[in-house]
Amino acid sequence: MKKYGVILLILIVSFSWASPTWAIVCRNYEGHEICILSIKRSAKKYWEYQASVSVDGVKTPVEIYNCRGKFKLQKDRTVIPFTENSPGEMICSFFKG
Repeated sequence: MKKYGVILLILIVSFSWASPTWAIVCRNYEGHEICILSIKRSAKKYWEYQASVSVDGVKTPVEIYNCRGKFKLQKDRTVIPFTENSPGEMICSFFKG
């Protein structure tokens, strides 16, 4: 009987543990739905975030969003400046630090 109680306790604790990166945050920007699917803050450069977003249901790969310089860095090292109401603007406004 004690064995089942321990198993039940482990299940309750594991389901109640929620990581902030699991939560999907969505906003409507000028008719587009932008969702943050995963996000991780840089420990060394606190103004940078590695994030994957979806725009109108289309998922993007993980990119680096630089809130200080207002640009995103793609995997191929291409730098793209933020535009008004872009996913980068949303990320930086949500996670001011």
